[in-house]
Order: sequence, then structure tokens, then C-alpha cells
Amino acid sequence: MIVGEPENCQTLIEAFFQAKFDYNEMGWVGGDSQETFPADIMDDTKKLLDLERRIKELSVFHEMGRTLTSTLDLNQVLQTIMEKISSFFRPDTWSLLLLDENTGELYFEIAIGEAAESLKKVRLKPGEGIAGWVAQHGEPLMISNAYKDERFAPRLDELTKIQTRSVVCVPVRSRDHVLGVIQLINCVSEMTLDEDELFRLQALADYAAIAIDNARFVQRIHELTITDDCTKLYNSRHLHSVLEAEIYRSVRYQYEFSLIFIDLDYFKRVNDRYGHLAGSKLLAQLGSLIKRHLRLIDYGFRYGGDEFVVLLPQTPQRSALNVARRLHQLIAHHTFLQQEEFNISITASFGVSSFPGDGQTREDLIRLADEAMYLVKKHSRNNIAVANQGLLV
Repeated sequence: MIVGEPENCQTLIEAFFQAKFDYNEMGWVGGDSQETFPADIMDDTKKLLDLERRIKELSVFHEMGRTLTSTLDLNQVLQTIMEKISSFFRPDTWSLLLLDENTGELYFEIAIGEAAESLKKVRLKPGEGIAGWVAQHGEPLMISNAYKDERFAPRLDELTKIQTRSVVCVPVRSRDHVLGVIQLINCVSEMTLDEDELFRLQALADYAAIAIDNARFVQRIHELTITDDCTKLYNSRHLHSVLEAEIYRSVRYQYEFSLIFIDLDYFKRVNDRYGHLAGSKLLAQLGSLIKRHLRLIDYGFRYGGDEFVVLLPQTPQRSALNVARRLHQLIAHHTFLQQEEFNISITASFGVSSFPGDGQTREDLIRLADEAMYLVKKHSRNNIAVANQGLLV
């Protein structure tokens, strides 16, 4: 019997085989002059090997649980999970594919191995390939000869220049829906995975599902704190934090940027005539209209009531005026609440300020754009004014 602490299993096993050698040197042989060993020693060795494997598994799952509870960094958790998959199964390429909720396609969130770089921009159509089948059906698959399986998509081999021999694919499930799949290509064991190993892989996939759910929940909470419920634009709280960041960036890289304040003309008449519900729907449509006509780097905010703000990074005053003119005409020529058959037309007053020419602090830029907008209100409405310059027309 070999006795020792569980964490020293590997050392004990090595000691056993060294002992075996020493006995051989001393002539430990059986009656037929062939090497034999007591059965209980061999049984102990198998138990030690099994114990070592179990301890390794428990340490992996313990680390997964600790990582999940210690960080909300999705990438860190997923990278840890994929590292453990590598140590367990040693595939040529292993990847985490996530489901695009809008298109139903699978995309490679993480890809590790020989073909990783060529997979980053690949998308699988709904149901395409073994991964697509697993995502649709929510069931794991082990394929020992991929090219003989009708679900296999050979175009990925053509792209990566790697021949797929075997595939192991398990779903990443959250409650009643699939978030994605974990896929292993060409495991070292070449498909000798037993039920225990498949269970371990599925357990790691379940950890991935928890991490993804947590990250999306936190992201959703964050979005709610910075988004206006009615218009789905950012709210005024977020405007102040974004402005601070934009000032810092513009100072560092010597950029200019501009603010546009927008206030609807006679919006109260809409509420009085059609009701506040109709007024809210009009604001929602206006928010969508503004958002559709901004660049990806621009920001749209609902500042309060019927006031809106547009932040234009890397945009000098002259370019900002072109944007203001375009939005001014867009609003004036748009018909709101057509589905309700109200067919409302409305105009807006605009004020523009720019960094660093008009102001160099968050408060000054907001105040100057707001004052320019109110200058329009005091005169004709339905016009544009520029900070420190006055009305355009």
C-alpha cells in the first residue's frame, strides 16, 4: 500500500514505479521466473491515477466557480474556460461560437489553435455545419469522421487549409434557449471520449453560459442607466460623462468637436391637441429619425422634455453647421404619426457650439449651445444659431 496526501498523487505514482524497478534489481520474480506483482499494489495504482484525475477535475471546476464570482469581465471568464478545454482535450482548434439573436447566425467569439485567425470573421448561417445543427437542436454531437457526416460544412476546411477529422460540439445553453456552441476539432484522443469526458465538456459549456448571461445582464442594466426609455437615445446623465471623455480625447489628439442643441417648436400644441401619448410617440419617432442620420461615432441624447442634443466628435464648427442644416430640413419635411393618421408636421430650433473655439469645459459648451438655441426661440424659431455669432439667417 502506498500512502500519501492526495495532492502528491503524481509523486507517489512515480515512487511506485521506482519501487518496482528496485524490486526487479533485487530479483523479485514469481515461481515461473516472470515478473509478477501483488494485485493490491496494482489496484492502488489505478485508484491513485483515478484520484489524481478527479482532483484535477475538481480544481478546474473550483477555479471556474471562483472566476465567475470574482469578475464580471466576460472575456476573462471565457478565456479561462477555453484554456481548461485545451488542457483536458488538446484539440487542434477549439472555439466558442455565439448566436446572433438578430440573424440566427453563429459567429466566432473565441477561436484558438492553428486556424484561429482565419475564423475570426466567419459566420455560419442558421443550421449550417455541425455547429449550426447543435445550435438549432440543443444537443451535443461527437463525430468521428466529419467528411462522412452530411451535416459537416467543408467550406471551413477550404478556408482554414486544415483537414477536419473529428468534431466534438456541445451547446452553450441558458435555461430554455441556446446561446452558442463550443466546438473541438481533431482531439488528441480521436474520439475516444467517454460519457464522463463529454459531461465535463458540457459542464464547462454551462459555466460559459452563466458567464455570458451575467455579462449580458450587467450590460443591459448599464444600458438602462444611460438610455432614455421613450426615444432610445442616450439620456442627459450620459451626455455629461461622454462630454468629459470627448474633451480629454480632443485635447490629447488636438481634435475639434461640436454640440447641436435641438428644441421642438410649439410641441405643447401637439400634447394639447392629440394627447400626451401621441406626444411621446412623436418624440420616439424623432429620436429614431435623428439616430438614423448620424454617423456611427456620433451620439444622440434626449436632454429633457422636447430638447435633444447631438454630439459630433472630430467635427469642426463648419461641418457641424452642415449637419444642423440637414437635421433642420429633415425634421421640417418629415410627417410624424402617419400610422395614427394624425400626420403631424413640426419644426425645431437649433443651437451650435464647438470645442475649443467656443468653450473648453463641459458646462460652457452646453450653456453656449443652449443659449444659441434660445436665441432662435426669441426671434423666429425654426432656425439655427451659432454660439458667439448669432442667427444664421
